Amino acid sequence: MHKSLTPVPFRAPGSDGAGRQGYPPAPEPLPVPVMDNHTHLDFPFDELKVGIADALDAAAAVGVQGAVQVGCDLESSRFTVQAVDLDPRLLGAVALHPNDAPAYAARGELEQALAEIEALAAHPRIRAIGETGLDFFRTEGKGLAHQRHSFRRHIDIAKRLGLTLQIHDRDAHDDVVQVLREEGAPDRVVFHCFSGGEELARICNSEGWYMSFAGTLTFKNAANLRAALAIAEPERILVETDAPFLTPHPHRGRPNASYMVPYTVRAMAELTGWELSELCARIAENTVQAYGSWD
Repeated sequence: MHKSLTPVPFRAPGSDGAGRQGYPPAPEPLPVPVMDNHTHLDFPFDELKVGIADALDAAAAVGVQGAVQVGCDLESSRFTVQAVDLDPRLLGAVALHPNDAPAYAARGELEQALAEIEALAAHPRIRAIGETGLDFFRTEGKGLAHQRHSFRRHIDIAKRLGLTLQIHDRDAHDDVVQVLREEGAPDRVVFHCFSGGEELARICNSEGWYMSFAGTLTFKNAANLRAALAIAEPERILVETDAPFLTPHPHRGRPNASYMVPYTVRAMAELTGWELSELCARIAENTVQAYGSWD
């Protein structure tokens, strides 16, 4: 459900207004500012709703100086175009999520929807086509053909408009890579919420694709992500929240927001042995390389 752009009260980090499901406490600020390269400001979490300015103010207070607001269907992509005009700390991405593409196709609306995505992507602060890709976890059967077609069309749009491609890849690593190679990948590709292991990390290193790590990196069952991070080339690393989802440990299960990025960045520093300031500077530089300047 996508809410309006009217700011609504933001429960301050640490507030217990919603009991266990309230927003977690704010982490210690990062020494060098970074950006959250994937968030959904229009998605409420258990009826907790966040105003754009409030969410970005909370992020800025802990060293997260900007974010990429990401669309998943026409409604959220329209929201994204409006949101990037409201606050200069936002850039945007627009697309049809792979799990939504079959529904548009079933209504005979897929090509029309893709045409609107391309039109929305002409906005100068829309810097990516995403999130798009393949999802073999929630879609099966005939829907997969529509996913593949939609993915290929999004790749084409990204290439023609010179935009970054933001990948949703769930249980579909080999197929995503195959489609990218068959179609010819855009100059900049980001694997949002990187979910592969060492094999996919090596491919990303070789192809020059970005790996964006989310709070999942901190989960106990995420040994594959930690192994991937260990061999990821430094210039290929990004960080994200996928807010309001995937809140990092130790607050898993509570709502996520861009101000939670420092938890993940500190985990990345601990796992890689990088000095925290150097890692933050590297992530910030990579993010600008991937999406362009926020200025």
